[in-house]
Amino acid sequence: MKKFLWIAGAVLIFASCNQQIEKTGFVNNTKVVSDFKEMKVAQEKWTKRNNEVRAELEEKAKQFQIEVQGYQMIQKSMTKANREKKEQELMAKQQGLQQEQQAKMQQIQQGSQVEIDSIINKVMDYVEEYGKKNGYTYIYGNTDASKVILYGKEELDLTDKILEELNGGESIEEKEKDSTAVETKTEAKE
Repeated sequence: MKKFLWIAGAVLIFASCNQQIEKTGFVNNTKVVSDFKEMKVAQEKWTKRNNEVRAELEEKAKQFQIEVQGYQMIQKSMTKANREKKEQELMAKQQGLQQEQQAKMQQIQQGSQVEIDSIINKVMDYVEEYGKKNGYTYIYGNTDASKVILYGKEELDLTDKILEELNGGESIEEKEKDSTAVETKTEAKE
């Protein structure tokens, strides 16, 4: 009986030693998404578009103000019927400008959100594929807003590896060197 228990114990120990150790890692989702080249390009594109639309709308608002000031200068010389008609025209024009502004800002917001969501999905899909390709059982994610991982060994942090692959092999150190070189060249020109 002792021999049987000893053999059963040895088999259990051997079986537990043969179990595959689960490979895990974690990623700072916020950093990966914000440092992803495609996200930076998208943000620049939508910021530029937003600035262009704002400038266009500001120009229209200035033109409207000039028209209002012109009306104010001559309103006393106008008949009551003509004043009322002009005031209605100006109010309609002002409402039209406000509606145009709301529509264009909403268009920009929706367009940028669709593109950002697409990029985020692309990053998440990439992390999933990275995990499958590299034999990970789990890859956990952190954001700046919520911490799923309160502590993790530095060697389990896959953030920089994934970011490097997403950005076409350019490591963060190389990117920082490139931006420093550009800043140095810019300062030298000034």
